[in-house]
Amino acid sequence: MTATDAGVQALQIAARAADAKGGEDLVALDVSDPLPLVDIFLLVTGRNERNVAAIADEIEEQLLASGVKRVRREGRAESRWVLLDFGDLVVHVFHEEERTFYGLERLWKDCPTVPIELPEPARAED
Repeated sequence: MTATDAGVQALQIAARAADAKGGEDLVALDVSDPLPLVDIFLLVTGRNERNVAAIADEIEEQLLASGVKRVRREGRAESRWVLLDFGDLVVHVFHEEERTFYGLERLWKDCPTVPIELPEPARAED
């Protein structure tokens, strides 16, 4: 199986939202083969708890504005690892230490990555 078009579209919206709030080290994994109810995991790192919360809130806001409803959210109170479940897309927003400790990339290393399209950063004019 491969990720659905709806999952890939939601991924791009979520990735742009995370990037806009300073999310780092974005990785998208196609988990549709081992997990029949989910297409894509998006992994994002925030620099601190406030940044993790801001990233998660922006992702939620942008996906909701696009008509994608959240099914479940966990971890927002502590903002060390916020899980946002949107059905086809599950977003994991980590504090740097939690991302290293839990190592989801290692756990899902057999899953292919999904390309993320982010806008080019604005260049300062000379």
